[in-house]
Amino acid sequence: MFDRSTPKGRILAAALDCAANSSWAQVSLADIAGEAKVPLGDMRDLFSSKSAIIAELVRAVDREVLSRIDKAPDQEKRDLLFDVVMTRFDVLAPHKAALKSMAQAGGADLALAEPLLTSQHWMLQAAGIDTSGPGGALRVAGLAGIYASVFRTWLEDDDPGQARTMAALDRRLRRGERTLRRAEGVASAVKQFAAAAPAFLRRLGEAARKDGPNREAEREPGRGAEDPKP
Repeated sequence: MFDRSTPKGRILAAALDCAANSSWAQVSLADIAGEAKVPLGDMRDLFSSKSAIIAELVRAVDREVLSRIDKAPDQEKRDLLFDVVMTRFDVLAPHKAALKSMAQAGGADLALAEPLLTSQHWMLQAAGIDTSGPGGALRVAGLAGIYASVFRTWLEDDDPGQARTMAALDRRLRRGERTLRRAEGVASAVKQFAAAAPAFLRRLGEAARKDGPNREAEREPGRGAEDPKP
């Protein structure tokens, strides 16, 4: 997954080794540079933070997963997405100890939001699932939530067959599919209403203008005639 002949590849591999052998929270950029045998100045040019290293690790995993996906023409998209995510866990498996250390470091890092969401976008693309427009954004966000939940299960799943992970992923994908259908139904209804609203309001206004004089006449039936004197 990493080209260890390049400084970047050595840094990524060294980061995983450092995280596997000690707490990621305590690992410094200098520690990683030393493990990778890369001058600190080169480290500075390639990665400005540990978050930048994680972001590049995410992209490297994406590339490896995408290279392994072989779509079956008659395979259901949800089943294909299941295979894509499980392939991702297969790619990550040799680095589980390091990933546990990184996960235990805690704290949400906003700098990682974009690469993590981009990763989910490509996992959906690999499964042949559209990610364009508002509906696509819902799918990306939905898969991000599913993956985060199942990832925590995978970290604690010591079964070589990954039975717990597969069961959790299947359950969450089915639930997410139902939720997404409902959300897309609501979004479609709102979109249709928004498209129809201008014409509806215009017709309503025209009807009100036409009906105005008639209603005025109904309110004053004797208007224009002289009242008889007592």
